[in-house]
Amino acid sequence: MTPQLAGLLLYSAGLVALGLWIGRRVHGTSDFFVAGRQLGPGLLFSTMLAANIGAGSTIGAASLGYRDGLSAWWWVGSAGIGSIVLAFWVGPAIRRIAQAHDLRTVGDFLEWRFGADVRAIVTILLWFGTLAILAGQLIAVAWILNVVVGIPKWSGCLIGAVVMTAYFTAGGLLTSAWVNLVELVVLLAGFAVAFPIALHAAGGWPALTAAATAPPTFWHFTQGGGSGVVYLAMLGPAFIVSPGLLQKIYGARDDRAVRIGVGANAAVLLGFAFVPTLLGMMAQRLHPGLPANDLALPMLLMHDMPAGVGSLALAALFSAEVSTADAILFMLSTSLSQDLYRRFIRPDATDATVLRVARWAAVAGGAGGVLLALAAESVIGALTIFYTLLSVSLFVPILAGLYWRRAARVDALAALGIGVGCLLAVQAATAGQGFGGLWTPALIGLIASCAGFLVAQAARRPGAGEGTGARPLGGSGYHS
Repeated sequence: MTPQLAGLLLYSAGLVALGLWIGRRVHGTSDFFVAGRQLGPGLLFSTMLAANIGAGSTIGAASLGYRDGLSAWWWVGSAGIGSIVLAFWVGPAIRRIAQAHDLRTVGDFLEWRFGADVRAIVTILLWFGTLAILAGQLIAVAWILNVVVGIPKWSGCLIGAVVMTAYFTAGGLLTSAWVNLVELVVLLAGFAVAFPIALHAAGGWPALTAAATAPPTFWHFTQGGGSGVVYLAMLGPAFIVSPGLLQKIYGARDDRAVRIGVGANAAVLLGFAFVPTLLGMMAQRLHPGLPANDLALPMLLMHDMPAGVGSLALAALFSAEVSTADAILFMLSTSLSQDLYRRFIRPDATDATVLRVARWAAVAGGAGGVLLALAAESVIGALTIFYTLLSVSLFVPILAGLYWRRAARVDALAALGIGVGCLLAVQAATAGQGFGGLWTPALIGLIASCAGFLVAQAARRPGAGEGTGARPLGGSGYHS
């Protein structure tokens, strides 16, 4: 057994043990779904950042850096920009509503604002989309274990699923918040130690900038290869309206915790975005011609580091994937148990029954993620499905529900139907490439969603539709 494998096994066992220990404090759905609404700035920061630095922000971003160069910064940087909006505008506003009306999921908010059919449509869409991001995390875990011990992809996916499901099902958000704190410390420490060593191994900045194997646009910041500012349309909105992130904000104790915790998360993301990008560029220098771009970061950490540093860095990478995966399980389990089971199947279900369904939903989600991971080719490919669907389906309904007084059920349905319909049409017609580089399926879907909402507003007379399952802003507790 290699030191790297021994370290990963010991670390995984520690995460599971910590999760099971904290899970003893969970006694109901309030603890499981929203951590009793007692998360302060520190825990909110750690659980948000740990959720945001995952497969896409590490192995995925490094693979883009390996392929496209510095413009890969926008993959994680766009998440930081979206998080700024979430911290200071959307997050505090929706937290106040959630507390005032005991909302526990984004589906609760959508039904409270627009009606049950909007809730049901979004829940079904996101269940399928969310499995894609879970698959992305498991693919990343599989690549790590493949490089360390050579095990096949299916085994790596299964191991990652067992670890994350074991500690998450014990206590939901409360467990995740504390386990994520440990994972975050390991993650940041590992990358802080590994970065200068990798740079030295690559020959320093002069050798890196002069790499003969790099494409001509390798050091262009805004556009290079398939990366660049085009990611902002896909990723920025997703990090404003992601159910997994919004439901963590539901657990904050006050608006100050949201502004500080989520704002600090945004600041770290904007800086961290350079780290995996540059590590991928270093891997390009040291290991050109890899059979898969996703191997860039694991290869760098396994073969270009001293054994002890490599073990810490691989544990950091493992932390990143598992911590984001538990956030995805959080979305899946709360959505199925609260938005579908309690709302449409058994409205009279007891708190204990809903909690049991949430835990089994997490297990089912983990199994579904493994199956999709085996079918998906790369981390970025899997994540693109999720982020695009998330942005187009949720961005307009949530922001309009928060800030547009006359927004009604028919408007939200129009935004959903037209936006997702255009997204799928462009995706199919262009094989996901869009038009002219800038007009991606995500951007076209967002524009169509906004247009559908505005057309529906204009087509009905003022005041019509608000009574059909919708609540107007005035006097409804939207702003304190």
